[in-house]
Amino acid sequence: MPEEWKPILTDHGLRPFRADQILQSLYRDFIADWDAATTLPKDFRETLKREFPLTPYETLDVSKSADGTQKLLIGFDDGNSVETVLIPATGRFTQCISTQVGCAMGCAFCASGAHGVVRSLTADEIVAEYMAGRAHGEITNIVVMGMGEPFANYDETLRALRLINAGRGPNLGARHITLSTCGVVPGIRRLATEGIQFELSVSLHAPNDELRTRLMPVNAKWPIDELLSACADYTAATKRIITFEYTVIRGVNDSRACAEELARQVRRVPMAKVNLIPLSPVEHRPDLGTPDEATMLLFLDVLMKNHVQTMLRRSRGKDANAACGQLRLRHARSASANSSNRSSRTV
Repeated sequence: MPEEWKPILTDHGLRPFRADQILQSLYRDFIADWDAATTLPKDFRETLKREFPLTPYETLDVSKSADGTQKLLIGFDDGNSVETVLIPATGRFTQCISTQVGCAMGCAFCASGAHGVVRSLTADEIVAEYMAGRAHGEITNIVVMGMGEPFANYDETLRALRLINAGRGPNLGARHITLSTCGVVPGIRRLATEGIQFELSVSLHAPNDELRTRLMPVNAKWPIDELLSACADYTAATKRIITFEYTVIRGVNDSRACAEELARQVRRVPMAKVNLIPLSPVEHRPDLGTPDEATMLLFLDVLMKNHVQTMLRRSRGKDANAACGQLRLRHARSASANSSNRSSRTV
């Protein structure tokens, strides 16, 4: 952020306007090395290389879908990797970014949590995802719905998003940035005090505690009543709409009774809407199936007749390992197989 660079510049005998040049070089010129920041004095560039090395990252894999969706696997210098997804649409180019390597939340239908969480990302690494995506086009929207739970990495996630939002940085509007949580109530309450205009999305996926705890273990800690109370307080404090994400799973949470109960629950939160999403097949849970079109339309009809603002989302990138975490798992299996083959050849 500019205010963080200015005292550093002063300590090195440079004027504060150089902060804008640094941000311009990083986030508009997309430099990969401080030597490329030619608007800065050469001796200061040497200082930056020593004291503020740029976060190294590499695009390890790209999976492309016929619908234009691209999933990138971004690797860091400690050998860990995360996924980011680029989703084109008319008038927008959305990037879905991750905040952790893996995930500790253990949602039944999510490949990200299949092997738990390895570590949280730093703010620099989260911004590196944005930079990797930006190389493929002008990002118009960001959704923090990738690997990991953002509120389990609250400080680094908010720091990264503030930087992406910074006027002298990438300058992506706050209302074009959406944070998604699986229902971490303290994070929702803390976000309500931040005074920022980021959008908030809450993964609900079930209309009652019994079913939601089965699908999302986080519900045992923060059950639906507590979650919806926090959401209602959030809308009252911020005057901003909350979006509830509801992934429809065949034979699990797709009945008319579930839709009716969901409508009653959501109406407890002023300024709320629902995104209905058909489940993308998940390799490690073949027992969870994708609903048919008739089921999705029935669910949509029930919610709308109950005066719930609802959007039916179409799955994107099904042929690009689009379910969260699947590209990383595929890459890890491939690397393990290659390692085993190399070992067998040296015996």
